[in-house]
Amino acid sequence: MQLDKIRGERTDQLFKAILELKTVDECYAFFDDLCTISEVQSFAQRLDVAQMLKAKKTYDAIQHETGASTATISRIRRCVDYGSGGYNQILDRLYPDGTESTEPEQGK
Repeated sequence: MQLDKIRGERTDQLFKAILELKTVDECYAFFDDLCTISEVQSFAQRLDVAQMLKAKKTYDAIQHETGASTATISRIRRCVDYGSGGYNQILDRLYPDGTESTEPEQGK
């Protein structure tokens, strides 16, 4: 299985810790300690790119709006289309009615 490449005790601990977070503010505090600003911004950019791909935006529009390289957009496209389903699952949960806004909610 594709997920086996990242599976392990340390990864399990990390994911269990993330599942314990209750609010956006708790996420900010945890990820501020866990990651560099650049890493968090990169994660956010990748999710934004995936959302835009699902919304059928062009690579040019995505690159212009996010600053992501075409290589990054292409890699995320492969994940959205053929990956483990993580992007699609979370985007479907964030936007269950299909109205995928690029404006994040604050304070949750």
